[in-house]
Amino acid sequence: MKTRSRLLLVALLAVCGIAVAPTGPAAAGSLPGTVLTSATATLPAELSPLATGKRIQYLTTDLNGLLIPATGLILTPKSNKKNRTVAWAHGSTGLADQCAPSNNQGVFWPEARVAVAALLGKGWTVAAADFPGLGTPLAHPYLVGGSEARSVIDSVKAARNLDSALSTQYVVDGHSQGGQAALFASQIAPSYDGNLVLKGTASIAPASNVDALAPLIPGTPGQGYLVMGLYGLAAVDPTFSPNSVLAPQAKTKTSSLNTGCLEQILAAYQNLTAEQLLVGGALPDAVVTKLAHYDNPAQTSPSAPILIVQGTDDEAVPVFITHDLLLPQLQAYAQPVTYTELAGATHDSSVIQSADAVATWIAARFT
Repeated sequence: MKTRSRLLLVALLAVCGIAVAPTGPAAAGSLPGTVLTSATATLPAELSPLATGKRIQYLTTDLNGLLIPATGLILTPKSNKKNRTVAWAHGSTGLADQCAPSNNQGVFWPEARVAVAALLGKGWTVAAADFPGLGTPLAHPYLVGGSEARSVIDSVKAARNLDSALSTQYVVDGHSQGGQAALFASQIAPSYDGNLVLKGTASIAPASNVDALAPLIPGTPGQGYLVMGLYGLAAVDPTFSPNSVLAPQAKTKTSSLNTGCLEQILAAYQNLTAEQLLVGGALPDAVVTKLAHYDNPAQTSPSAPILIVQGTDDEAVPVFITHDLLLPQLQAYAQPVTYTELAGATHDSSVIQSADAVATWIAARFT
């Protein structure tokens, strides 16, 4: 796996003129959302008629409050610009640098293009974070919600640093891993987003309740997601090593995590039996508990209205995870929750089928 020294990170930021304490909090004078680099981006054909794009590198923070670089896209509508920002949080792409959507149109998934096009069509600037570790030094903390959420919120700050006309109002819209990130962003916004004003969170087929989901995955075609989740945990918990739970045959396939992205990772692991994937064929309870601690949203109160969209034929996030578990967890808090279930929709088609409805819901939040 990608194991790069934090010294490389400090050197990178120093080249950009940003001071960082290698073992302490963010240095005075350098703020999350600071744009380090900005360059014209080539957008997918579905989006280039609608927007101009900048690929940026900007500052965010890790779970310990240390400044780290992140990358992403800032998409500015070519017409009908409304000076509001929607942060798009992408679905799973992989773990390696080449899996950053801002620099790899192959993992700027078709369903994401439809969703982003609907947002641009409303005149909103779209800030699309890659999530920490994708395209930058350090490992990607896959499914660690607090890490993703910080980079999403800071991408909105970065957009405003590039365009002073943008207001403080923003909404987060995400799918799968990004749907989880959106929910975490709503939880941390009051203490993290500064003078920004979160107006709502749209979450499509979000990853949640991994303590219920993870034990179901061994022996199924989706085993690559679980392996990525183990390495995501290792990125933030130095006491855990994936090799402590992966079976010998699974260990022979870990090169796919460096050389491929989501589709290659899923293909590498899909045909293993549970016993070929994990020692004893199952995760230890202690590891499941660790995953739940970092990955489960709804552990604290959201700070803005929520829209949840879920397809009934979702093969990655089963409908019961969202409807039976996540929904009541969110409804236990004070913020209003709207739930939309799409009959026959899969994990990806739910994004496409709901794109216009999600944009309409967001428009109501801004008004």
